[in-house]
Amino acid sequence: MPEDDAPRDATLLAFDYGTRRIGLAVGERRLGHARPLDVVANVNGTPDWAALDARVAEWRPHAFVIGWPLDASGAEQAMNAHVRGFVKRLVRRYGCPVHAVDERYSSVAAAERLSESRRDGRRARRTTHADVDTHAAALILEDWFETETDPFVAEPLPARGEPNT
Repeated sequence: MPEDDAPRDATLLAFDYGTRRIGLAVGERRLGHARPLDVVANVNGTPDWAALDARVAEWRPHAFVIGWPLDASGAEQAMNAHVRGFVKRLVRRYGCPVHAVDERYSSVAAAERLSESRRDGRRARRTTHADVDTHAAALILEDWFETETDPFVAEPLPARGEPNT
């Protein structure tokens, strides 16, 4: 979809890419809030495309947001090559723009948030890795909502080492 046609209430899907699981979250730009969805299996670098196809068909996003793995100093990690490949396949498969957000500490923040919810009694069951992944994806999307400056950039990948914020 051309960037000028993207409404302010556009729906976006976010991904917390991992070697075993990909956490998914959904949100609308207008609300600036994201909610965790579920995880999609990622086996040997091959995501469960049928599950992703179903989520894309269900939510019909205008764009995707993906966590961009950087280390504490801001340098890229080995995982970036895998994320780049996933982004290229997303663009080819769905034709939506992809935005990257620095995901440093998103999983840690998600785990802390979930632990706090359990301590406060808002969450009864134990936290799983899948819970952390989906909540990390929601935090990634909310970070993008807070920092977006050019929300629908035509370039699907950030420049090497620089997240697209």
